Amino acid sequence: MLGAIATASAAVLTAPAAGLLGYRQLKRTANAKRLRITTPNGIDESGFVRIGGIDQWVSIRGEDRNNPVILEILGGPGASNLIFIPRTRDWERHFTIVRWDMRGAGFTFAATGPAEQGEMRLDRLYHDSLEVTEHIRARLGVAKVLLVANSFGTVLGLRLARNHPELYAAYVGTDQNVIAGGRERSAYHALVARLRQANKEKELTAVLAMGADKAAWSVEQQSQYNKLVLTTDPLSYDTMKTVVIRSLWFSPLHTLRGLRAYLKAMTFSESLARETVAIDEWAEGTTFPLPFFIFQGDGDVLTPPGPAKQLFDDVTAPVKDFALIQNASHFASFRHPDQFLDLMLTKVRPVVTGEPITG
Repeated sequence: MLGAIATASAAVLTAPAAGLLGYRQLKRTANAKRLRITTPNGIDESGFVRIGGIDQWVSIRGEDRNNPVILEILGGPGASNLIFIPRTRDWERHFTIVRWDMRGAGFTFAATGPAEQGEMRLDRLYHDSLEVTEHIRARLGVAKVLLVANSFGTVLGLRLARNHPELYAAYVGTDQNVIAGGRERSAYHALVARLRQANKEKELTAVLAMGADKAAWSVEQQSQYNKLVLTTDPLSYDTMKTVVIRSLWFSPLHTLRGLRAYLKAMTFSESLARETVAIDEWAEGTTFPLPFFIFQGDGDVLTPPGPAKQLFDDVTAPVKDFALIQNASHFASFRHPDQFLDLMLTKVRPVVTGEPITG
């Protein structure tokens, strides 16, 4: 889903002016200072872990090891969530957060490049996820972890939550993908309507030529579609510029070379999306033996809230809740990390811990 940002980022990364580089360094230094964890029972560690036969990057951060543990399943495919840590720093006061750069993403991709990523298939990522989960349980001494998946990651997240309630305390999906065996086409039709209204004849012709059946699209057409969806909607385009690209540019964890590797990873991993086009969430099962939550951007045009709510309504779970993040497009939790945290504290954490949040 994030492949569309590559074009917008390229100009910044290829020929930055000296003044821009200086400002970038100031912001990176400030962000690095913000990221420091100094609490007595805190944790801040990262490095490579042998997962699925290759070394994969795992970051664990939080101010109190006694807090519930979150495993984030990233989007993209191939888009590391590590760039958003300065925006989500407050989450780490209440949760210990594990951010994993899966094969084909982030530092895992950057370390060895495309040749050493191994098998790039959805089923391989699923089993990698289980290995990472077991690593976290052993490393942090917890029986279960809280599964938080965004965008492409929700495809894996649903399967993990459905099949392994013994490992996960709850499922939280945001930017929730709903594919419905290829039947879900509302985002496509909304794009066609926007292009018509804007009299963008060239783009409209290209989108109509693709047709609504994503299973018939090439990787290049999928990327073109995502880019058009995100750039033709004002809120989504603003989010790309002010949230995604700024997070990339000012990340204290990434050098300029690291940012280029970040973008190359997304391009490398794009083909994974082709494996998802026929997934039918209803056919795979709507019974989840664990608490189930979806927090969706109210203005998300890439993974619209309507289909996510339809899926939610059909889910059977011991506890479930659905909420909209206001004035949010795709990347809802990163555009409004305060709203997302409030939902996590008021709806999710009490269910996971059995205790209400105070203060």
